[in-house]
Amino acid sequence: MAPRKRLTPIHFFSHGSPMMLIETTESSEYWRRCGEEALASNIKGIIIMSAHWTNHTPNTISIATNPDPKLLPIPFVPPTTLTESPLTPDLPTATRCAHLLRTAGIAIHQDSTYNWIHDTYQILLKMFPPLLKGGDSGASCPPVTVLSTNAHFDPYFHLRIGITLRPLRHENYLLIGTGGAVHNLYRNRWGPMLRYQDTLAMETPPEPWALEFRTAVEDALTKTSGPRLRRAVTRLMKHPLYREAHATDEHFMPAVFVAGAAGDWEDEDAQAVMGAETWELTNMCNSQFTVGC
Repeated sequence: MAPRKRLTPIHFFSHGSPMMLIETTESSEYWRRCGEEALASNIKGIIIMSAHWTNHTPNTISIATNPDPKLLPIPFVPPTTLTESPLTPDLPTATRCAHLLRTAGIAIHQDSTYNWIHDTYQILLKMFPPLLKGGDSGASCPPVTVLSTNAHFDPYFHLRIGITLRPLRHENYLLIGTGGAVHNLYRNRWGPMLRYQDTLAMETPPEPWALEFRTAVEDALTKTSGPRLRRAVTRLMKHPLYREAHATDEHFMPAVFVAGAAGDWEDEDAQAVMGAETWELTNMCNSQFTVGC
């Protein structure tokens, strides 16, 4: 039997707060290593689903088609750090993704006004450090296609998006979902942020509910594969602590997208790892996962 062709891996990255852009953490170092591996593999392009960008029309997502998007400003990051966008939008791949998704019955809005949002660009800038102002010269980020989530937050709809775009992994595209393993702003401890302007300054350990759901996410992504991965990730939304971990659903939908793109029968027995983890604000868990590594 011929050996199975290795597909590009797929990442579910918890982007965390804007502080993750200006601090060096275990997570940012993992993003950097993933970027190095992507460049070494001559990745053709990056397709990334954004938690912070939603389309409110049923059965519809948006795809970025702005030829010259800017970096939207974010708190805690000095304006001089982000003077212009070093990222390149991939308009041909955006058009191709739109065609694939429409063929699968998913409506598409091609948004020519999109500008880079921090949940997307802070990961990409950390994956490819030469892009940061003052960074060493070097290879730049591959061209990027950005997908929105849908504000109805149907997990099976987002699963279909990943399933539909999965074949692009055969063509050396890197798929990423940027969201959060545990991301409930209402349950975070904001005192250290208000006193020290530091989300990483944690005066108390994470609460039990956050630790338990974080473990459930790790188990779903690293201890299942193939179609079982899709079932395990979507089933997390029925976990008794899901609503504690995600008061709103937008940061979990990219994980479902990843499960769709990494949960085919061909992916059975594919290895997955939690490559890094960073806690912020006591109860925000930024776990970093790679499936098909």
